Amino acid sequence: YGFINTCLKSLVVEKYGEETWEKLRLQAGVQDSFLTFEVYRDEITMQLLDKACKILGVPADLVLKEFGEYFFEFCKRSGYAHMLRTLGGNLYEFIENLDALHSYLSLSYQEMNAPSFRVEKNEDGSMHLHYYSDRRGLCHIVPGIIGAAALDFFNIEISMEIVNQTEEEERTGKKEHIVFLVTQNPVFSYKERSESSSTPQYLADPEKQAENPLNKEDHDKAKNTMRDRGSSLCPVKRSHWKTIRGIITLGKGKLLRGFDPVYPKSLWIDTKTFCNGLPFHMVFDTELRVKQAGVSIQKIVPGLQTMGICLDHYFSIVHPEVPFTISSIQKFINSQFVFQTRREMMPESWKQRPMLELRGQMLWMESLQCMLFLCSPLLRSLHELEERSMHLADIAPHDVTRDLILLNQQRLAEMELSSQLERKKEELRILSKHLEEEKKKTEALLYAMLPQHVANQLKEGKRVEAGEFKECTILFSDVVTFTNICAQCEPIQIVLMLNSMYLSFDRLTTVHDVYKVETIGDAYMVVGGVPVPVPTHAERVANFALGMIIAARGVQNPVSGHPIQIRVGIHTGPVLAGVVGEKMPRYCLFGDTVNIASRMESHGVPSKIHLSSSAYQCLKHKDFEMAERGEIEVKGKGKMHTYFLIRNKTATENEIMGRP
Repeated sequence: YGFINTCLKSLVVEKYGEETWEKLRLQAGVQDSFLTFEVYRDEITMQLLDKACKILGVPADLVLKEFGEYFFEFCKRSGYAHMLRTLGGNLYEFIENLDALHSYLSLSYQEMNAPSFRVEKNEDGSMHLHYYSDRRGLCHIVPGIIGAAALDFFNIEISMEIVNQTEEEERTGKKEHIVFLVTQNPVFSYKERSESSSTPQYLADPEKQAENPLNKEDHDKAKNTMRDRGSSLCPVKRSHWKTIRGIITLGKGKLLRGFDPVYPKSLWIDTKTFCNGLPFHMVFDTELRVKQAGVSIQKIVPGLQTMGICLDHYFSIVHPEVPFTISSIQKFINSQFVFQTRREMMPESWKQRPMLELRGQMLWMESLQCMLFLCSPLLRSLHELEERSMHLADIAPHDVTRDLILLNQQRLAEMELSSQLERKKEELRILSKHLEEEKKKTEALLYAMLPQHVANQLKEGKRVEAGEFKECTILFSDVVTFTNICAQCEPIQIVLMLNSMYLSFDRLTTVHDVYKVETIGDAYMVVGGVPVPVPTHAERVANFALGMIIAARGVQNPVSGHPIQIRVGIHTGPVLAGVVGEKMPRYCLFGDTVNIASRMESHGVPSKIHLSSSAYQCLKHKDFEMAERGEIEVKGKGKMHTYFLIRNKTATENEIMGRP
């Protein structure tokens, strides 16, 4: 289920960061999020675990153990803490009831294929935990989960080691069967340690304890703590005094342990009442011959009315998946058993219906050498009840299965609603993600047209005030003989030529951090020091101009087939800048500096960079080689002293072009 994959994602994000998860999921080729009640292929989880090991550089067993520890905490956070805490009073009972928990959860998670656990006590206080699973290679999750549960619920530190690993023979199908040796040690708080260590003679020597039965209450607390947290988990041999103290609390007379039940000399219930009161029960002997059956099960499986018939002719064992023999059933006697009716042995009216499953407990009766199966129909909803043409009246009033069906019906409805909400939430998340991507594209387009701070002000609905810049450097360029080229070429050729040239120029604006103001036909205008004032505006524009000349050599003239030639003019001076218009607004520059820069371009020489005297003054003490052109007549300005920019003395061509 998606719950598992969500847990794995949460672990990676929480401990290693969002970037690691993104890298992990991309390498594994899986989606970013998972729906809790959706069923996913096992390969997705396996792929995520495999890539996690490689990316984190951690062995698989350690990753799985860490996942197991985190999974326990994740389950608690997800609302299962109370359910887990009440499974058992000690670790043995907790593990023993895990299968029952999985059985309950399968009512809601109907596709769940959970592992199975069987636990055995050893004389030395340790346990053997048998783990069965359809999935290979995940056994190292178990020490993580069990270890976390032991520490959290029972304050016990445990160590688990694999003592046997075989292809499962006890259960049908090829299953992985791992046997863990579980050893336990008490964990004390600082206070408990100091209390117990201060009186070692009383904890170690029961005779001295007997001489002082009413010693300090702290000593009793420390002793009880050791007994309750350690030895109560698995049976150990106790001294005479410990046994007495276990039965009666001195001075209070309260019975604590040593309960002995009282049984009647004969059973005060007749056969008919027993079969009616427990309508779903069966008794069978070591040869699987049926000796007794409840009335409701006889009604559903009429063959059971013939006493002595073999039970395995009418039923198969669904869980645990063991051979239908008395020895296999005895081995798993602490597990919940699920029987399913065999279709070929059912009455004709039942053959078109889903088969009935019975879930319950096995009890071995040594004196009779017979097995009692106390069970109830395994039904998850009213729909399943109707499918089998059954009614709530068929189930005994005392049987909580009636309540369970009704409660689970409500639970399934809530789950379906929750699942729909989760799907909607996921759809909204994806839409939000796409919206964010589109927003970024829109912003990138907007920032390409206007300076970022100006664009942000316009988005917020604010009026953008015009700004005065005391000094900036403006560049104009155009294509030599552009009019002649246009006259001799198809429009598409002109578009392709200009696009090729402008793409190169646009990349250079990023390399040298200058602002592209606009393009009109073949004219290209940039500025340095606007909209963000910088002291190096002249050097930036100069390097950009050198890059333009180099880039133009790579653009072909569609008429001659030779590289195109451009003129470049640069001038430095003050400008006023602001946004003009509301529809298709543009960030424009105003002032005589713009006119002079344009004149420098129009009075320039092909493949040369023409500088005004003010631009020359800004560059003359920098690492640029320049040549004097002399005085020229400039339209509308009279005589002006101008210069040519030749090269940057320290920068290579690759550096100017922004190549690696």
